[in-house]
Amino acid sequence: MLEVRDLHVKFHNRDREAVAGVSFTLKDGEILGLVGESGSGKSVTAMSIAGLLPRRKCDYRGDVLVDGDDMLHAKRALLRKVQGNKIGVVFQEPMSAMDPLMKVGRQVEEVLDIHTDLSPEEKKKRAIEALTDVELPDPEAVYGKYPHELSGGMLQRSMIAAAIVARPSLLLLDEPTTALDVTIQAQILKLLQKLNAEHGISMLFISHNLNVVRKLCKRVIVMQRGVIVEDGLTEDVFFRPQHPYTQHLIECIPARVKVIARKNAEERMNGEDGAQKAGTAAETAGTEKTGGERHD
Repeated sequence: MLEVRDLHVKFHNRDREAVAGVSFTLKDGEILGLVGESGSGKSVTAMSIAGLLPRRKCDYRGDVLVDGDDMLHAKRALLRKVQGNKIGVVFQEPMSAMDPLMKVGRQVEEVLDIHTDLSPEEKKKRAIEALTDVELPDPEAVYGKYPHELSGGMLQRSMIAAAIVARPSLLLLDEPTTALDVTIQAQILKLLQKLNAEHGISMLFISHNLNVVRKLCKRVIVMQRGVIVEDGLTEDVFFRPQHPYTQHLIECIPARVKVIARKNAEERMNGEDGAQKAGTAAETAGTEKTGGERHD
């Protein structure tokens, strides 16, 4: 669904490459974490995928393929066709990303103006469905409100609704929980898991916080100074980091949080082992009842 091959990006006003030879793939329905501190190149990588790279201000090469479409070298017509339709983007600061003078419902509908021929009534219906999907209370009322009338968590849910209203196959989430308190952050992560499970949307979740990524993603990529320094299953990277930079990120996580994370991981593994043993026992019992033969 997404393939990034040897991506290089260097801005004209910088001495070094922002992204220096990054390659990775994202499968259909996968949630992939992209972790690194400010300046690591993770957001520039996301901009390249979304077709939002300011081409006149940088040199770039490589390939960024989304369902076979090359987003890095695409002409404006193709970008317009893909952006918002195949690819949805959720930014870090919903208050600055949303137009304060436009009602929330119209902002959710905007992508439908570009990519569909739906009537105003049908667009409103789709927008309210999207606001419902992100579990906003009274979505019809939210549709008619201005951004300043919503809380930070409700605004971020509205941004996610705007990103999924056209039913994209890929969602890029650039630090979507950073500006939220811990309780709302957990709710947004659960919401993203639900959208992934129900709609099969592939997600690239970008964050500087490896602990947040661990709660959502099964696989994680760690970037430092424009290059990938570690790539693997999240539990392996979190509990057995190989690169010194990843080890440093782990050390920054409070000890209490790491203890809870390890306990949860062990409980998950024990649950999976128990399920496998129960399945084996049931299969053995079924075989014994049929005299050693299985009849499907």
